[in-house]
Amino acid sequence: MPDVGLWLKNANIQARCPSLCGTTAKAMAATDIYVLDIENYVNILCKANITAAVYTALSANVKYVLMDLGACLGAMYVINADTSGFTSLREAELAMDFLRDRIERLTKILEDTDKTVFMGVIT
Repeated sequence: MPDVGLWLKNANIQARCPSLCGTTAKAMAATDIYVLDIENYVNILCKANITAAVYTALSANVKYVLMDLGACLGAMYVINADTSGFTSLREAELAMDFLRDRIERLTKILEDTDKTVFMGVIT
């Protein structure tokens, strides 16, 4: 099945998932469920509808921030869906903490008006 997202791809989510994530939970069919939700969430966060035309006009830096934010969110969804590969819940929590911290940093970049103007985000 082809990727359903405009800028977030299943491979991005799978790359951000720790190796202990269950293979079923991080399979393409499972992550497809999250991709559009995440892209819509980021549109709201950016206060912009990131269409194909808008995405094409973005700088490589902004594209990376969008992709990384989406991949981290997706990886959190995957861990939440199946923690059976982790040896303990604490291990899964540590992975979630790392992803949450990354999400918070990336969100601040996107929410900071000065940085988004500098980075060329269309708002």
